[in-house]
Amino acid sequence: MERPALQRLLADIRQKKIDVVVVYKIDRLTRSLADFSKMVEVFEAAAVSFVSITQQFNTTTSMGRLTLNILLSFAQFEREVTAERIRDKIAASKKKGMWMGGVVSLGYRVDDRKLVIDDSEAITVRYLFNTYLELKSVRDLVDDANRSGLRSKNGQASFTRGALYHLLSNPIYIGKIRHDGQLYDGEHAGIVGPQLFADVQQLLVAQAANRSSQRNRQDVHLLTGIVFDETGDRLSPTHARKLGKRYRSATATTSRTD
Repeated sequence: MERPALQRLLADIRQKKIDVVVVYKIDRLTRSLADFSKMVEVFEAAAVSFVSITQQFNTTTSMGRLTLNILLSFAQFEREVTAERIRDKIAASKKKGMWMGGVVSLGYRVDDRKLVIDDSEAITVRYLFNTYLELKSVRDLVDDANRSGLRSKNGQASFTRGALYHLLSNPIYIGKIRHDGQLYDGEHAGIVGPQLFADVQQLLVAQAANRSSQRNRQDVHLLTGIVFDETGDRLSPTHARKLGKRYRSATATTSRTD
């Protein structure tokens, strides 16, 4: 329904510029039963006839509309089956380690629909992996890479933290293809060794845990240790969540009995 040419046709119909819509075959117009139902409403509102050269039906009768709906149902079924076959083929190919297209990662180029190592870019990739282990910080690695004049694929842009994190965690650099959360041996060669890659992943995980811990420690309660209740018990900060909102409060650290 969003195709520009189709939108122009529907606009002309609404403006009473069209008397008859002629197609070679119904699925040349649409394969979606829901979309065609909307089109028929537009046709009928403007008293426009619909003709398919290779298929005999009359949209002005209930039997004709039934025939049309059956044809559209089969067309939609065919489209969905084709899509499933394509998805299955892509999945099977990835499990065999084949590269199925998309954005080419830094360090590789495409030759005969296969990934091959780009030697000049591979130097940059190895530098980034090794330097990250030395600096132990993606933020510092960004500064180092940009200070050194390193650029992303084809020299298009400087590196960002997100781009470097994606690069450092991409298993393509050890010759793997990822599909549905699983790794498969790829047809392409790796750029970095498996031990270097594993060390980098371990450090990335450790840094993520450290950042989470730091955020928790930053939740400082300024009155900790200096506020007491009416009985003299020290109050300790606590919090509760309700409907996604955090509510702070203070409770006594000990209980008294009279």
